[in-house]
Amino acid sequence: MNSDNHNHRKILQGIAQRAMLERGLLPDFSAGVLSELAHLQDQEYKEHLIGNGPDGIRDLRKLLWVSIDNDDSRDLDQLTTAQEMTTDVTKIRVAIADVDASIKKGSLIDQHARHNTTSVYTAAEIFPMLPEKVSTDITSLNVNEDRLAIVVEMDVSVDGSIKSSNIYRAWVHNYAKLAYNRVAVWLEDNGTVPEDISAVDGLAKNLQLQDKAAQSMQDYRYDQGALHLETIQARPVFSGEQIQALEQDKKNRAKEIIEVFMIAVNGVTARYLSDMKFPSIRRVVRTPKRWDRIIKIAADHNYQLPENPDSKALDDFLTKQKSTDPLRFPDLSLAVIKLLGSGEYIAELPDGNFPGHFGLSVKDYGHSTAPNRRYPDLVTQRLLKAALEGKPVPYRIEELDELAAHCTKKEDDATKVERQVEKSAAAILLETRIGEKFNSIVTGASGKGTWVRLLEIPVEGKLVKGFNGVDVGDQIRVELIQINVEMGFIDFQRIP
Repeated sequence: MNSDNHNHRKILQGIAQRAMLERGLLPDFSAGVLSELAHLQDQEYKEHLIGNGPDGIRDLRKLLWVSIDNDDSRDLDQLTTAQEMTTDVTKIRVAIADVDASIKKGSLIDQHARHNTTSVYTAAEIFPMLPEKVSTDITSLNVNEDRLAIVVEMDVSVDGSIKSSNIYRAWVHNYAKLAYNRVAVWLEDNGTVPEDISAVDGLAKNLQLQDKAAQSMQDYRYDQGALHLETIQARPVFSGEQIQALEQDKKNRAKEIIEVFMIAVNGVTARYLSDMKFPSIRRVVRTPKRWDRIIKIAADHNYQLPENPDSKALDDFLTKQKSTDPLRFPDLSLAVIKLLGSGEYIAELPDGNFPGHFGLSVKDYGHSTAPNRRYPDLVTQRLLKAALEGKPVPYRIEELDELAAHCTKKEDDATKVERQVEKSAAAILLETRIGEKFNSIVTGASGKGTWVRLLEIPVEGKLVKGFNGVDVGDQIRVELIQINVEMGFIDFQRIP
């Protein structure tokens, strides 16, 4: 298919819809869901609900809450704020949208969410887990609105460790909707305060406090053996309906604030459920699948890793490589991530011996911070609320086991849909470049095939000729020999 004169967005929408159906995901909401949606009420602010007793919902609307997310995000799951307690302790509060207050277990909307288990984000179209009226309005922590939330409070020490934590329900108010990139430029370059920050009295100082706490928490995680990983995410940039380029989405300080706080919150919620003798759904990355190959890649960089998997030793190697060769570090990271293997959800009993998360070097890792877009997080929220209110566990352990396996499978399906559309978008961009030669890194090598990622442009494709003897992490020269937009195929052959 030559798509020069075609509507690229429409082509990709068709591919995305078909990929959703092929993977058993629902691209549209049923008539029953839409009928139920029409009768959903907005969350009402009720004065009598507010109190500071053990059963009351607290009123925290006066705290300087803000959302920091992508420029185009409309489903706002979390707000953050900081408070300096002493010179050694900062109180970080994270508010998570109370989706369960509106979406009840077993409702038709809940059944749709349970089927798909996640929002699917493709370049052409977003397939939200919950109807947009819910995820971008009723339960979204929108700017200048009062919303119900679950608040996780953490006292963070100057060394980045969490001294104590607390969880409760509260009313919150979002004072500014901020975007990662603008906040990061200001934090990293110490430049002019962006207008949407300076417009809110005291917000600049609050964000600097959040940034300082996040940096110390990040350092503490690395000391515990968390991995310095950094990959290149690329998304198509449209001009009208035509794809013009692939834009790289890179890490920055503002993203780190949210990432670090969310990892901490997931740990606090998992430990809280365990302390309350409640089961939970945990996210785990077990021991690396191909540690032997990771050892070989390190050896190619003149670095010796131990024979048995060791996250601290691996991170020391990654840290050294990041400073030695920052340009190629994302490619090395990608190779390591592929060799670690993918994560999965497991249902965990309160006293279970769970395997933890190798890449994050945390043992207690639930998923609780994005209930508008991830079903395990909504399940965790229901468990949390029941524990907070002294109610029975809302899910049987057998049901949680089944849900965990289903969520792992569907998340994998959703990832494949997103990748399919990414590949088709990349194929559209490369249509006119067949016969060109590129430097690449091998990102996958198994019985299913060998995969390479180009170093000049962030595109991955299949090595269909000359793959004998190459393995993950090898850098090789390749030629683009054919593409198929519809299938998302980008095929290369190895050249000397």
